[in-house]
Amino acid sequence: MSDAESQKQAAGEAAAALVEDGMVVGLGTGSTAAWFVKALAARGLDIVGVPTSQATADLATSLGIKVAELGETREIDLTVDGADEIGPGLSLIKGGGAALLREKLVWEASRRCVVIADAAKHVPVLGKFPLPIEVVAFGHKTTALRICDALAECDIGIAPRLRLKDGQPVRTDGGNLIYDAACGRIEEPAVLAAALKSVTGVVDHGLFLDLADKALIGGPGGVTTLEP
Repeated sequence: MSDAESQKQAAGEAAAALVEDGMVVGLGTGSTAAWFVKALAARGLDIVGVPTSQATADLATSLGIKVAELGETREIDLTVDGADEIGPGLSLIKGGGAALLREKLVWEASRRCVVIADAAKHVPVLGKFPLPIEVVAFGHKTTALRICDALAECDIGIAPRLRLKDGQPVRTDGGNLIYDAACGRIEEPAVLAAALKSVTGVVDHGLFLDLADKALIGGPGGVTTLEP
């Protein structure tokens, strides 16, 4: 196992230790979140999981975790999820796994949110990882031009690129498309978040701001806890 995978596993296991019997738990998406789901299943608690993607739902079910859709349970007690970047104040870029809309819906419905990651994801400024932007498929090329304008307003002169896999556009679980904007540096995440959200056709973006209550970062010396 690589150092990064070992760090992800350690962070996932540390987060699983935060879960208590009887909780409703938001289950994140991606390789780090998968370690959390596996560690959580191993604890054998009586919980209900609210998955942020079909892939996570399938994993949780296969491991014996009861799952429910968002809105079918009482308030979510705790959501644990990975991130592509963790910046100042626990500002995040998410969406590398194309589940950002469902992730954000679950995060915003949760009492507490914990982000887990390996050490390389902790950065001094957001933006090196391309920012995912989820858009409706209809008229997406026109929406992309509007996204360009929104980025330009924030002094980001890069055009977003449609995410492809095997030559075909990537579809989210909700049937939407993903554009990735290689911003380089995002100096004012809140300003960019508002500009993108105002674009008709944009469903949501991968900037998760003021949502994480704690970060558990796996590193060479163990797991470090960060607060906003």
